[in-house]
Amino acid sequence: MSPAAWWTIAALLMLIGAIGSFLPAVPGVILVFGGMLLGAWIDGFRRIGWATLTILGLLTILALLGDMLGAIIGAKRVGASRAALLGAAIGALAGIFFGLAGALLGPFLGATAGELLSRRQLRRSVRAGAGTWIGLAFSLVFRLIIVFTMFAVFIASYVL
Repeated sequence: MSPAAWWTIAALLMLIGAIGSFLPAVPGVILVFGGMLLGAWIDGFRRIGWATLTILGLLTILALLGDMLGAIIGAKRVGASRAALLGAAIGALAGIFFGLAGALLGPFLGATAGELLSRRQLRRSVRAGAGTWIGLAFSLVFRLIIVFTMFAVFIASYVL
């Protein structure tokens, strides 16, 4: 395969990953890292070396941790149960199949349903859903900052 074809694949991975970073439960950051790793390999690791790849890998792990912690912190701030957290995760996964609206509403509805099944109090359930959703929104912002940082590190390392 030609280097141009490999670069096309790497660029597509990075682009799909960047777009996927906007959706919860989509491994967008991992796809971005995969595209960058492929780009480093194409160049024989001359411009993008192991030090840069280590930084990019650590940023990837940091983004994944931020995703997990965002929802948990948001839910815990409002006293949500484990059932609400599980419901938020299920709602996030199910929501992907319903487009952007599903991706946005899925975690909220899942957390609300989980809390409702656990504690059977509507007001507290809606609050748990809102807390989980707010935590996910903060983790989305954090994830996007990380992805843009990864692109900056990759481009700077490649150009400089």
